[in-house]
Amino acid sequence: MLALRLTLMVCGLVLGYSGGQILATSTPPETAALNTVSLMLAGALTALLLAPRAERFALGRAAALTRWYSGLAPTTVAAATFGLIVALLLGVLLTGVLRGLPFYSWPISVGLTAVLAAFFMTYAVRNADAFVALSFPQVRRKPGGKILDSNVIIDGRIVALARLGFLDGDLIVPAFILRELQTLADQSDAQKRTRGKRGLGVLEELRALRPLRIEDWDDPHLPTTDDKLIRLARETGAKILTNDSNLARVAKLHGLDILSIHEAAVALRPPLQAGDSLTITITKSGQQQGQGVGYLEDGTMVVVEDGLRLRNKPARVTVVNNVQTNVGRMIFAKLDKDQAASA
Repeated sequence: MLALRLTLMVCGLVLGYSGGQILATSTPPETAALNTVSLMLAGALTALLLAPRAERFALGRAAALTRWYSGLAPTTVAAATFGLIVALLLGVLLTGVLRGLPFYSWPISVGLTAVLAAFFMTYAVRNADAFVALSFPQVRRKPGGKILDSNVIIDGRIVALARLGFLDGDLIVPAFILRELQTLADQSDAQKRTRGKRGLGVLEELRALRPLRIEDWDDPHLPTTDDKLIRLARETGAKILTNDSNLARVAKLHGLDILSIHEAAVALRPPLQAGDSLTITITKSGQQQGQGVGYLEDGTMVVVEDGLRLRNKPARVTVVNNVQTNVGRMIFAKLDKDQAASA
């Protein structure tokens, strides 16, 4: 921000010089030059002292402007531009008509054009959907479409929903999601490679069940996959089908429609109560010493007290507590008495 500091100091010098010239009219000539130099130095030093505060303010305004700009959909910009063009053309035509009136003046023309611009730009932005085909021919608006993210594809439960007929409309897979799955499938890490291959396999199953459309769309200026999904959903009017709770929250803040498989599973699953028994496989250790962690078929985490000794083995457990967290449901359990005795 050196340029900002230098600019402020120059402004301080200019203001000090102007003040010195004003005082020179009422002071003796021998002191006018000294006063001018003193005021210029005071102005420059004042600007230097205020520079940090000005930098923080400028950085905050720049960040806010960047967030606002990045949140603008291209369709909104296109619609606003179209409305401005219509307003300017009408302003020119009406100016030609009003020029013959005796009370005409150029401020009237400017004011009329501003009113027309405000009206037509607002109207066009509110009806931005009508400009999608004109501004973005590569994006085709199809009502009822559902955009799939990588998490919901890898999860695999979408296949059962499609098989049962719960998914209507187009199923849309963006090209950048397909590339993400391919990249995972080519990873050297075995876990990531398995996830990527599973996702590609799920897409093959979906294609066999119902039409699947690959949307050849991408925006290299957006940093994350979630940002791209939100932008594509805003441009196409499609819903996002996901089980990522963070993506769902951000998308809802943008006013988008979200279909969360995880939330649907939670809503439809009979809640486990304290005292219920179930059988799970302990797959890893928990945060506390001796805790074991397993997962239900829907991905719900089950934390088992003293369950680590049965790692990679089926274990009969009794539910102690059922907690709903921001990332999903967690079940706390303990080993059945018979299971604990045999272990």
